[in-house]
Amino acid sequence: MRRIVVTAFAVSCLAAMASSAVDAGVVGGGNDDELVPTGKGWGERPAPGPGPGQGAGQGEGNAQGQGKPSGAGGGTNGISYHGGPLILNGTNIYYIWYGNWSGNTADAILSTLAQGIGGSAYFNINTTYYDGSNRHISNTVNYKGATSDNYSQGTALSDAGVQSVVASAISTGKLPNDANGVYFVLTSADVNETSGFCTQYCGWHTHSAITGLGDVKYSFVGNPDRCPSACAEQTTSPNGNAGADGMASIIAHELEEATTDPDLNAWYDRRGYENADKCAWTFGTEKKLSSGALYNVVFGGSNFLIQQNWVNASGGYCAMSY
Repeated sequence: MRRIVVTAFAVSCLAAMASSAVDAGVVGGGNDDELVPTGKGWGERPAPGPGPGQGAGQGEGNAQGQGKPSGAGGGTNGISYHGGPLILNGTNIYYIWYGNWSGNTADAILSTLAQGIGGSAYFNINTTYYDGSNRHISNTVNYKGATSDNYSQGTALSDAGVQSVVASAISTGKLPNDANGVYFVLTSADVNETSGFCTQYCGWHTHSAITGLGDVKYSFVGNPDRCPSACAEQTTSPNGNAGADGMASIIAHELEEATTDPDLNAWYDRRGYENADKCAWTFGTEKKLSSGALYNVVFGGSNFLIQQNWVNASGGYCAMSY
């Protein structure tokens, strides 16, 4: 997930970041080649390979800032299926709390999110996505557990370092190896992700064939307290923790992309935007609490401000429910 900060989830966006900065960018070039997703909120040209999505992943590309997604894409609903797998029968969430989270209320806030998002009208948007056999995604999300990591890769994480954190959690038995799982590495505010956290993106998702573990789906989500102007929609937040509340929206974004496009070769549009990319940093109808914090959805009795998602029906559109 990318919120445009410099050029690449453009300097001109900074003046109106709260309303116009978005999570997407595309490789420069000005032609009609279809791009493939990177999982970081922008598309890139595919590397030579046997089909769509081959070579897509952690390559960064020369991303160019974009305005609000127009909805243009390769299908009648502005997004197309490219043949890859989906997580059809329920997505399982695992958290890896990386760094120092002592005394932070993020655990309670983000656990409530994970336990409440499945079965909601919000996650039901993902049931509009299906595979080549017309099997639709289930409106099911299970929070299956969490573990912690005390800076095993230091305070400057690379993409490879994020993968190592996930691989270690599984291989040491802290978390199970789950083919339907998405493993979220949640970093404390003192941790940077050196490939572009706060300047190129706020979070991302991908998959890797990890030796001995098979194909593992995982995500990096940084703490917006490190860069609130780049990765938080508001500093007065619904649950009194701007970092955790900002992470909630990023987690929702990466969760729905990891469900509809886990291997970066299923659902995306011609620019390489996945479903959540097409609605990044748009929130629909908002309500205001007495504290001044905005929210647009309630999970487990808690208020959240979560970005919209792309409905793959009726021509395609951003919404908070389906």
